[in-house]
Amino acid sequence: MEDIKNINTLEELRKEYEDTEAEIADSDNIWDKVKNMIKSNKLAAVSLVVILLFCFCAIFAPFVAPHDPTLQNYDNVRAKPSSEYLLGTDELGRDVLSRIIYGSRISLVIGLVPTTISMVLGTILGLIAGFLGKKADFVIMRLADIMLAFPSLLLAMVVMYTLGATLVNIFIALSVVSWAGTARIVRSQTLSLKEKEFVEAARSIGVKDYVIMIRHILPNCLPSLIVLFTMEIPGSILSESSLSFLGIGAQPPASSWGLMVVNGKQWLFSEPWVAISPGVAILILVLAFNFLGDGLRDAIDPYMKE
Repeated sequence: MEDIKNINTLEELRKEYEDTEAEIADSDNIWDKVKNMIKSNKLAAVSLVVILLFCFCAIFAPFVAPHDPTLQNYDNVRAKPSSEYLLGTDELGRDVLSRIIYGSRISLVIGLVPTTISMVLGTILGLIAGFLGKKADFVIMRLADIMLAFPSLLLAMVVMYTLGATLVNIFIALSVVSWAGTARIVRSQTLSLKEKEFVEAARSIGVKDYVIMIRHILPNCLPSLIVLFTMEIPGSILSESSLSFLGIGAQPPASSWGLMVVNGKQWLFSEPWVAISPGVAILILVLAFNFLGDGLRDAIDPYMKE
């Protein structure tokens, strides 16, 4: 009689587990929520268009840029904006607009690649810390506390001074300093999710822990991770610009926006377009990602719904 009762209980748990999976499958996916955000949040929609426009210019820079960004014309040094040079020229007679277009490649790549690496690393460590707990949680979170104790830009500067000023080292530096925040967020969500009924049901029918983390906990963390991803990209772009401004980021002849600002700062009051134009490009791209992140948070985060 006791065995029959246990079998019935197991069948009820299995049915609850299957019903939960079906309910999740039938619910609106993330893409539907993004479409609704584009329709309802005009500022986020415009920001998405601006980001796509920057991406288009970066990919097709040889066709979009009006001039060669490395071509030096000493007859037009620091020339004013005109029909030929829409944003003027720099101290070597190079077209500022063309250098901004090519510089978007560096800014977008540095915004996307290190952020992706740090998000993946932080997500994996956060899942392990939150789900396994005990020693794993203690070790990972204390390491995260150490990383968060240092200002991220200062830590990135230390890494860059140690490894050298190359594009790959920028990826490493920005990835190393950014994973801790993601790990803490994923850990907190994992601690909450692992106590839910669908996780208990999955455990009761013998589902492996790593399957539960990947198949059930991670998808429920994705909305927050997507929003966090769009929020972290501006930070990476600004960090790269700051490193280039300090002389340890992208190196000449690369047309990094931060490098353009530092090269043009000495003519800020006489030929301001040399430094202000790339600064405005940084401002527009960073604001676009921030507004897009706000829109995604409002659309995806269930706590933000009315």
